[in-house]
Amino acid sequence: MIESAHRNDFYITNTQKQHLKPMVTKTRTLSKESLEQILTEARTHSVWLPEPVSDDLLVQIYNLMKWGPTSANSSPARIVFVKSPEAKAKLLPCMAEGNVEKTKAAPVTAIIAQDMEFYEKLPKLFPFADARSWFAGNNPFIESTAFRNSSLQGAYFIIAARSVGLDCGPMSGFDNAKVDAAFFEGTTWKSNFICNLGYGDSSKLRPRAPRLEFNEACKIL
Repeated sequence: MIESAHRNDFYITNTQKQHLKPMVTKTRTLSKESLEQILTEARTHSVWLPEPVSDDLLVQIYNLMKWGPTSANSSPARIVFVKSPEAKAKLLPCMAEGNVEKTKAAPVTAIIAQDMEFYEKLPKLFPFADARSWFAGNNPFIESTAFRNSSLQGAYFIIAARSVGLDCGPMSGFDNAKVDAAFFEGTTWKSNFICNLGYGDSSKLRPRAPRLEFNEACKIL
């Protein structure tokens, strides 16, 4: 136990802080090849090779993406992996015309949804406070939190899928109401966006579109 007479040894005044050297934090950076795989060289695919995606790989994707941060660890994203011919037959009529064939050909199509009663899981996910009470009965807060954080988790999903070697084809060209009626009737889930998964045919890619430069999209204040 530290004696009270020695406690001041651990107190640093503001003047003393000004004379301290900046702390150099040891960090780790992913390899160039890893960054290329998940971001800088990764592409959105529309044409798919006839190679299956295992259920074990889908589990692996979820077990990676679930660790990404969300507000109060709310984790509102829910995912339906559409693989079977029967499930694909339900999904295809919900897709915009230009997205039907690519979705039909993809080995897996993930419906990234949001649970509008995500707050019921907060006693488990955020046991540090009564977080459920922050949301229950507050529909605008529920809707904004569910949409924002399920979208964020959808981005984690894409990064996780790419990190295990899959290609992605995220889409918003579909009828949300039809998807919800076909897959989520009688539940508290609502569709956010859809993402095809598989092994893309790189020979069918168009030239890569440009991105905004830092000074076009960012400010340092």
